[in-house]
Amino acid sequence: MPQHDRVPTEPGEVAIAARNVTFDWADTPLHWMPDEPVASMVINAFNLLLPEGERMFCRTFNEALPLVRDEKLREEMIGFIGQESMHAETHNQVLEEVLRVHGIDIGPYQEQMEFLFRRLLGPDESANPIARHQRLLERLNVIAVLEHFFAWLGVWVLNADLERHRADPRMADLFRWHGAEEVEHRNVAHDVAAYFRIGYLRRTLPIVLAFPIFLLLMLRGAKFLIRQDPNLPNLGHFRLTVRILGAMWRGALPGVPSLLWGMLSMFNPWYSPSNMGSTAQAVAYLATSPATRRAA
Repeated sequence: MPQHDRVPTEPGEVAIAARNVTFDWADTPLHWMPDEPVASMVINAFNLLLPEGERMFCRTFNEALPLVRDEKLREEMIGFIGQESMHAETHNQVLEEVLRVHGIDIGPYQEQMEFLFRRLLGPDESANPIARHQRLLERLNVIAVLEHFFAWLGVWVLNADLERHRADPRMADLFRWHGAEEVEHRNVAHDVAAYFRIGYLRRTLPIVLAFPIFLLLMLRGAKFLIRQDPNLPNLGHFRLTVRILGAMWRGALPGVPSLLWGMLSMFNPWYSPSNMGSTAQAVAYLATSPATRRAA
C-alpha cells in the first residue's frame, strides 16, 4: 500500500500558496496504468477538462477579488488563484507533451471546452451592473460545487493504491499533487460563496446540474481519447460503461457509491468542506511529492 495515507495530527492554519512544480513527461506512456488502459484514458480525460475549467476559476475569482473586504479571505483567494493557475498550466503541458506526442488530436475537444468555460460560464458583458453581479454569483456558486467534487477526488487519489496497477510515478504524482492542493484549499470557494451570501437553495441547484454534466463530459472525453487510440477497441457507451465499472471495482477509479455520497453530502444545510479529507494528509504528501520537492 502507498505510504501517503499515513497522516500526522491535523495542523493549524495552512497558508495557501502556489508551488512552482515541474514534470518531465519524456517517454510517458499513454496507458500510464498499463494494467488498466481504460481507467488510464478516463483519468487522462481530466487533462482535457481541467486547463480551461481552472482558468475560468481564476478569471472569476479575479473578478470577485475587488469586492471582498475580508483580508484573510482575500489572501486565501489569491493563494487559490495561484494554485489553480499552476494546475491549469501543468495539465495543459500533459496535453501537449503526452497526448499530442501519442498522436491524439486534442483540438476538437479543446474548442468545446473553450466554448463551455469562456462563453457559457464566462462573465456577463452587458451594461447592466445587476446582471453582471448576478452572473458573477452564479459562476462563484458553480466553482464552489465543482471544488467540492475536486476535493473529494483529491481525497480519493491520495488514498488510492495506484501502484497496484503499475501506475507511472510521474502521472501518479501529478494527480496526487493536484489532489493534495485541492484538499488544502477545499474551504476557499465555499467561504467565498458564503461571503457573497449565496444561500442554501441557490447553492444546491447547481449540484443537480453540475455533477451529471461533469460526469458526462468525462465520459465523452474518455470516448474521444479511446476513439483515437489504435491500441484500444472503439467501445460503445454500454461496453465502455462496463469497462469503467470494472476499473472502479478494482480500485483504479473512484466507485459509484462513494461518488454519490460525496455529491449528496452537499445537500446537508450544515455542510462544510472542512469535514471532508485531511489537511494533514495533504500537507504530508506535498512535503514528499517529487514535483514539489523539485520546486523547493
